[in-house]
Amino acid sequence: MARDLASAARMVRDAGTVRVVTHIDADGISAGAIADITLDRLGIEHTVGFEKKITDEVVASVNSSPEDLVWICDLGSGYLSQFDRDGLVITDHHVPDPKWRGRQTLLDSFCGLQHLNPHTYGIDGSFEVCGAGMTYLLSKEIDPANVDLAYLAVVGAVGDFQDSSNQRLVGPNAAIARDAETNGDLLIEEDLRFFGRDTRPLVQYLQYASDPSIPGVSDNAKGCLDLLDSLGIPPKSGGRNRSWSELDPAEHDRAVGRIMEILGDDARKAYGEMYRITRYDRKSGLGDAKEFATILNSCGRYDDAPTGLRVCRGDVGALKTAEENRAEHRRHISAALSYIRDNHLLRERRFIQWFDAGTEIKETVVGIVAGMVLSSSDCRRNIPIIAFADSEDGVKVSARANRDLVDRGLDLSEVMKTAAEIVGGFGGGHSVAAGATIPADRKEEFLDIVEDLVSSQIERSETPGGRVRSIHPS
Repeated sequence: MARDLASAARMVRDAGTVRVVTHIDADGISAGAIADITLDRLGIEHTVGFEKKITDEVVASVNSSPEDLVWICDLGSGYLSQFDRDGLVITDHHVPDPKWRGRQTLLDSFCGLQHLNPHTYGIDGSFEVCGAGMTYLLSKEIDPANVDLAYLAVVGAVGDFQDSSNQRLVGPNAAIARDAETNGDLLIEEDLRFFGRDTRPLVQYLQYASDPSIPGVSDNAKGCLDLLDSLGIPPKSGGRNRSWSELDPAEHDRAVGRIMEILGDDARKAYGEMYRITRYDRKSGLGDAKEFATILNSCGRYDDAPTGLRVCRGDVGALKTAEENRAEHRRHISAALSYIRDNHLLRERRFIQWFDAGTEIKETVVGIVAGMVLSSSDCRRNIPIIAFADSEDGVKVSARANRDLVDRGLDLSEVMKTAAEIVGGFGGGHSVAAGATIPADRKEEFLDIVEDLVSSQIERSETPGGRVRSIHPS
């Protein structure tokens, strides 16, 4: 990795003009911002463009770009065999294209492509480092002074839920977080890991707590008030709602202790590292990495990624527009969850569960919705969930699973890629979260293939004969 980072850094420094292509989610916007600021500091003429996914049109555009260098962030690894230009740098973390056979001969040393992907170096890109993280590592190699961009890579990692499996960032992500902490841009705190500790009123913070849910408290406003009352914690002060971060240390410790007690065996999932962005006020929506990432996601998913880029660059004036995007994001997510629940869309097969949102849920957020459904009490968490949403070029598919299934052999990236190709589409992603685009009339066939692939991937038991262990309760 060190060798490839050094080579890619030379390519970037030597370029006269650069085109940056990046993804529209929090990780992609953070990555694009890191590349953008890095190139600004080098004085290199460049543009930044956002893409929902790599399509044939995007590949053709990249191959024919007149710029000296194209820098693709948080995208591109799954399509390596389709790029045929020199002057290409890819900083991504998705599973690489298996058809690409780079670095097998000395001739590759003369190739004008630098592919920086953790999977290439034996690092898991689904939770150890994200697209923004790989982009930051290159930026830091270009100039060590770019360590002040490390906090953006943390935002990208949190936005990709890379801190969820271990309740903290691990691997290169943890090293990047330490860079940000050492530089004074990040404060790493141990706390409950629910969303909205700075900006939500205390009751709402507890009421909307999920993954795990708090029995008797989550989705129960009265239960929240009763809990706070039993702990002697007033939800308001001077007529104003208090937030979780405004509790004094004694109140905080009492609340954490009681909630951990209620959660029992699930307590370990609720407590861990949280990442405070020190350069922003807590109430700004940018003071916590989770909330910062949500603002970026809400911009990108609603066709306004450039506003997210402005936020990453410190343009506080962009926050008003970003807040409008976040309000729309919240409304759409809430409506989507209600639509699925009210219309009983969730269906089960033996090894998978799925729903078809049609045109009712935007293709850009159906994956977020699928993840929220999976973490809710409305579905089984021990089998993967598949979600469909109509898109301009077919049907968008999003797949999500819990880490324990991945530990037993599940790889949704392989499942999505294989199943999609069989029905005439394309797909890929990560072991725990992946996606595809397929023809609209092949959904049932696609589900049949996905179920077969999931059942065959789950690790076999150690009993003689190696029978496949059931992934659902007997």
